[in-house]
Parts: sequence; structure tokens; C-alpha cells
Amino acid sequence: MSHSLSKDIFKAYDIRGVVGKTLTLDAARLIGQALGSLAREQGVAALVVGRDGRLSGPDLSRSLSDGIRAAGVDVIDVGRVATPMLYFAAYELGTLSGVMVTGSHNPPEYNGFKMMMAGGTLSGDEIQALLRRIETGELATGDGGYREQDISAAYLDRITGDIKLARPMNVVIDCGNGVAGAFAPTLYRRLGCKVRELFCEVDGNFPNHHPDPAKPENLQDVTVALAKTDAEIGLAFDGDGDRLGVVTKEGNIIWPDRQLMLFAADVLERNPGAQVIYDVKSTRLLAPWIRDNGGVPVMCRTGHSFIKAKIKETGALMAGEMSGHVFFKERWYGFDDGLYAGARLLEILSRVEDPSALLNALPNAVSTPELNIKLSAEGENHALIERLQQSARFDGAEEVITLDGLRVEYQDGFGLARASNTTPVIVLRFEADNADALERIKANFRQVLAAVTDAELPF
Repeated sequence: MSHSLSKDIFKAYDIRGVVGKTLTLDAARLIGQALGSLAREQGVAALVVGRDGRLSGPDLSRSLSDGIRAAGVDVIDVGRVATPMLYFAAYELGTLSGVMVTGSHNPPEYNGFKMMMAGGTLSGDEIQALLRRIETGELATGDGGYREQDISAAYLDRITGDIKLARPMNVVIDCGNGVAGAFAPTLYRRLGCKVRELFCEVDGNFPNHHPDPAKPENLQDVTVALAKTDAEIGLAFDGDGDRLGVVTKEGNIIWPDRQLMLFAADVLERNPGAQVIYDVKSTRLLAPWIRDNGGVPVMCRTGHSFIKAKIKETGALMAGEMSGHVFFKERWYGFDDGLYAGARLLEILSRVEDPSALLNALPNAVSTPELNIKLSAEGENHALIERLQQSARFDGAEEVITLDGLRVEYQDGFGLARASNTTPVIVLRFEADNADALERIKANFRQVLAAVTDAELPF
């Protein structure tokens, strides 16, 4: 028997849609059964299931679990957790497989599934294969078991057993009413911090600001709290707790590629010669920094599933991407975890008297935030980037990297245009040694883009 459902929800890194419209309870059950069928083929007997703080989480989680069990696979339900806690449970409980019901940083009406199977993160073709399996009705049947397990104590114990602060820290944490709010205050207090909480009540309506630390406007409340209080550093988390935002005492945002400099220097001190992975959106100052600190820089495509695959392939001890996902293989499991990354950051900062001075001193360049060209149709962004890769010429470019879109390196900066894997958008980013160079690079890209699209350019 074959089934039909919205194809648009099957994205590059996860499954995601509008609850009740493109992502229904029936769809969740079918996806569960497809995952259960895949699990059986791979010899996986149980899947861990967790959910974030979204209002639709309990119902979707139930339907997903029913589907998994209908395929003859057991469900271990870890309840309401941050995404990294689901990954932790998959390792600790020995399944190496699980599904997180999360809408990450999307608006409240969205939800979705991040999926891990036999130690690997499902992405790309593997996610499309789930859709084909549902459409053709190739679904196993059986009667899987169900049990609930609380893993929060084990998770907090594991981190507090690993991280030791040199002195008590005084921090502001902003959880944006995302699920990290249920765990972050406890974690940082246990590490010996004085914690000032902002929006740590889990509320799927996100009444205060959107839980996405990649956008400067969502860090305003942290900035104000740092200015008004004696707190020395600010940490902010996204909706499902796998990304970290950092703000200094005087309100400077330390973007994730600069956070990675500090983390890399720390890891390389203990592991000279180790590889450090970063994505194509990251600063050009990162590779020389990694080399100067005795490491080997490795550029990778953007996307948490691609980074995890690259960690597996290379044996790298550390990775990070511009969106705020940070991956520690040294002392940790190699998955992205905003709460753990925050703890590692405080461990480093607690060794100095002035944490903001240490962060502000990291190499910096003149840059734009992530800019988006919105296109009308799904897939249009990929077609446009392919056309550019074949025909575009960039004046004065030293190198054009086509690993993920076009990253054009100049002597004094770089420009990036790549297709988003989640929405019909072209993602742009520019960086240079000075403002004049930045404008020149932007003008070069403006000219090239205007030749292939009449979409409005955001720069």
C-alpha cells in the first residue's frame, strides 16, 4: 500500500514543516514507520525519541513513536530535552540512533525531526529515501516496545564531571523561551557560576524574542543585562539548545567563527597537529590562526550533518560553523551542543581576569552578517548557483572555491554566495581587511548576480 504526503518537508538536513498543514500527525506516524523500517535493516533494535519545548511536540512525538513501534522497533522516550541531550542519550543508551522532534529556530508554527541512525546523521539522499519508502509502501510491520527514561541527570553529571572552572564566573544566559531554559541555569550554577536568567521559562509561543542567536536583534536583551549588571559575559541559546551565541561585557557579539579560534587554540594546546574543521561561511582569518596554533585547518560544506560526516572521515577533534553549531570530539562525543560549548567557553574564560578583553583581542575583520536573496520557487537557488559556477567571472579574484556555492578569495577579503539547503534563498557573506575593500568585493558580486537574476539584492 502506497501513501502520499507533502514532499516539501523532506529537507537537506532534517524533516521540517508547518504543523497541521505540511507536517501532520499522520505524516509523523508514517515517517516513524519508515525510520523503524530503516532501523531494522541496519540492525538497530531501539530508537531514542526526544522533543523540544514546542506546543506541538507531545502529539508529534506520540505519533512518531507509534510509527516506529508499528515497524517492530522499540522506543526509548527521553521526554522534553535539548537536541544535544537526545544525541547524548543515543550514545549513552547504546542505540546510536534517535529522533529529535524540534523546529530548531523556526517560527512557533513549525516543527520537525532531526534523525540519527547507527551513529550517522541522516541527510540529503538518505532523507529522500525515507520519502520514497513511504510513497512505495515499503514499510516493515511489527510490535515494538516503549519505555520512558530521564537522561537529564546523567547529561548534567557528565558535563560537570568534565568541566572545571578556575574561578566562579558571573554570567547572563538568554534561552529565548527555548528548551535550553529547562537545563542551562542548573548546569552553569553547578559549574560554580552566578547566573542571571533571561527567558528561561520554556514557552513554545516564544513571547519575548525569537530563539536564534545568529541574529543580532535577538541578542539585545543580553547586551542590556550586561550593561546594567555586574555580569561579565553573556551566553544565548537557540530554540533546541544546539547553538551558542556569545556577547562581551561591552556588548560585542563574538560570532561563532571567532569563538572557534579560542576553542581551537585550547584544543591544539593539548593536541598539536590536530585537524580543525570550519564551514565555508567562516572568516578567512581562521585558517592562518589554526596553523599558527599548530593545527591543520579543513574547510567543509555548511550544515551540521556534513560537518559530522567530515569529523568521522578526518578524525578531527573540533569543528564549528558560522551559524553557531560547535562540535567537540576532544573530551566529548563529536556532536553539536550549545550547552556544552558554553561550559567549555567558561572554562577557558575563567582562567583570565578580563574575559571580554580575551575575546575582543581575537583577530577580526570588517564583515557583513549573513545576507539573503529571497527567490520565489524551491530549487531556484540551486539552479542559479550552478549557473554562476559555470559562467561567472570575478575581477581580481585569487581563487574561486566551489565546495559549497562560490567562495571567492581576494588578496584582501572574500565574498560568498551559496544556496541554502532549507529555504529558496541565496546566502551571501562578505569580509575584507577594510571598508573600501569590502565595498569593492560587494560591487563585484552585485555585477555578477545582476547578470543572472532580477531578484532584489540585500546589499
